[in-house]
Amino acid sequence: MDMTGARLSWSLVLCWITLIMATETAAKPSLRSIMYFTGQHPIAPPIDQLAQVTHVAIAFMSPGVFNDPARSEWPLFTTVDQVRAQFRSGTKIMVAIGGWGDTHGFSAAALTEETRKTFAKNVAKMVRATGADGVDVDWEYPGGNGEDYKEVPNSAKAWEIDAYPLLLDELRAALGPEKVMSAAVPGLRRDMLAFTPETIPKIMRNLDFLNVMTYDMMNRRDTVTKHHTGVQLSLEAVDTYIANGASPQDVNLGFAFYTKYFKTDHEACSKAASPVGCPTLLLEDPQNGADLGRGGGFSWHDGIPENVAESFSKALSQGVYDDREGGYYYLDTKEDIWWTFDTSEAVKQKFPLIVEKRRLGGVFAWGLGEDAPAFQHLAALNEGLVEYSSGRKDEL
Repeated sequence: MDMTGARLSWSLVLCWITLIMATETAAKPSLRSIMYFTGQHPIAPPIDQLAQVTHVAIAFMSPGVFNDPARSEWPLFTTVDQVRAQFRSGTKIMVAIGGWGDTHGFSAAALTEETRKTFAKNVAKMVRATGADGVDVDWEYPGGNGEDYKEVPNSAKAWEIDAYPLLLDELRAALGPEKVMSAAVPGLRRDMLAFTPETIPKIMRNLDFLNVMTYDMMNRRDTVTKHHTGVQLSLEAVDTYIANGASPQDVNLGFAFYTKYFKTDHEACSKAASPVGCPTLLLEDPQNGADLGRGGGFSWHDGIPENVAESFSKALSQGVYDDREGGYYYLDTKEDIWWTFDTSEAVKQKFPLIVEKRRLGGVFAWGLGEDAPAFQHLAALNEGLVEYSSGRKDEL
C-alpha cells in the first residue's frame, strides 16, 4: 500500500471512531440526573420518560442498622432488583442512607475508629447483598442544626465536623473505588457547619458527587417569606460549596417536586413593600424547635389538604414568577398564606440561570414519584437536560 492509500485508510478509521463516539455521546446524557425513589411515593413513569436518568437513590435505609457487627439483614421498603427493572439498562441504582431526622445512627457510627470501621464494613456488606451500585450518604446536618438542634445544642455536635470526613474515608475504603458514593448536603449557608474550606477537600476525595439540597430553603426557622427553591438562594448554595473546594462538575443542583406554604402576618404583610420578605407568623416553637403547624407542603402526587385547597387553586392560577430572586410564588392576602414552588417553566429557567452559569455536573430531584401522575416537572427537567447537553456539545 502506498502512502496515499495508507493516509486514506487511516482517515476512514478516524471517521469511523468519530462516528462511534458521536453515536455513544448522543445516546448518553451529558449531565448526571439523579432521582430519589422514595418510600412515600414509590412510583416511576413509563421507561421512555426516564431516558435522561443516570442514577436512582432508593430512600431510605436507616443508618442505625449498620452499627451492629453481627447484622445480616438490610430492611428497605423495596429491593434493588425491583427498582432496577423500572429504569433503563445502565442506570446506577444506589441506596440512600439516613434522611432529615435520622441522625443518631450516624453519630454513633462516627464516634471512634472502631465504630467507623464497623459501620463501613456493614454498608459494604449491604451493597453486596442487595446488588446496589453504591450509596448516597444522607447525614444532612453533621455538626448541628438538624431536627433536634434545640434539644441537642450544636456545641455538643461540633466533634462531628471532623468525624464526618473520617467516616467517609472508611466507607470508601470498604466499598472500593468502583462503587458510586455521593452525599446529600445542606442548601442553606447557616446549615453548612461541616462543609468548610478545611473539610470539603477531605470530603470530596471520597465522593463522586454532592447533591446540594437547594430546596426547603424557606422553612419553619424563617420569619419572612422567601422562595424555598429560589434561583438566587440556589446560586448562593452552589457557590459556597465551590468556593470551599468542590469542583463544579461534582455538584448537582436539587429540584423539589412538591409545594410549600406558610402562614403570614396579615397586618405586617399588608404594609410590606413586596410579598417577598414580608413577615410570617411564628412557625417554630422557640423552646423545642417543634413545628407549630403554620406551614406545610405536599407533593404533586398527594391529595391537596382541604384547608388550603381553595388558596392553592388561586396560587396555580394567579401566581407569578419573581425575576429578581428567581422563584414562582403567590401571596394569598385573604387567607394569609405564602405559596412557594416550582412550575414547569421555573424548572427550565434554572438551567441557563444556574446549571449553565456555574457549569455544574448534574441535577437531582426529590423525588420521582412525588411528581406523579402527570410527571410534568420531570418532563421539564428532561427538556432542560437535553437542551443544555446539546448546547455543551455545540461548544466542543
